[in-house]
Amino acid sequence: MRRSWYQVRAVLDQPVRLHDLRHPCVTLLLEAGVPPHIVQEIAGHSALDATMNIYAHASLDEKRAAMRLLSDRLA
Repeated sequence: MRRSWYQVRAVLDQPVRLHDLRHPCVTLLLEAGVPPHIVQEIAGHSALDATMNIYAHASLDEKRAAMRLLSDRLA
């Protein structure tokens, strides 16, 4: 993977490290609905807390959807 990354970085013409893709990768996996324990394994975290505390960010759309669900349940 690392050998291929240097070729990709050359095409991007950006000083991006392979490790810099870790956060977007984990965030996208969580947003896609991949179960957190699977994302934890992919990221190599020893504890699920690390995965969820660092990478699980609720977007405004997700917050609105949650509140709509609550509203529907209470109606």
